[in-house]
Amino acid sequence: QVQVAESGGGSVQAGGSMRLSCTASGTIFNPDVMAWYRQAPGKQRELVATIPSLGSIVYADSVKGRFTISRDNAKNTVYLQMNSLKPEDTAVYLCTAVVRFQLYWGQGTQVTVSS
Repeated sequence: QVQVAESGGGSVQAGGSMRLSCTASGTIFNPDVMAWYRQAPGKQRELVATIPSLGSIVYADSVKGRFTISRDNAKNTVYLQMNSLKPEDTAVYLCTAVVRFQLYWGQGTQVTVSS
């Protein structure tokens, strides 16, 4: 059974930086796609960034130029480097992994940005 687990959330002041990590375990296959979503209170879940094993990285317009997604296939791990954080980035950040056409979600990690 594939499990997806995030780490690295916490609290930071506006303008600061934070790095999130997410590992897909329980599989010998590299995920075809890994992605970060976020959900703020009272708002719909939104895609933050996605990184396929082949193909182009995609970012939400709201994070372009501030966030960077990367992955380490040897570790089945995806990272989200977040710079110039804003209070509106406050949300639960969730990681996903697509492994052999199945989509798996992590439990999420809270990121809080104070002004």
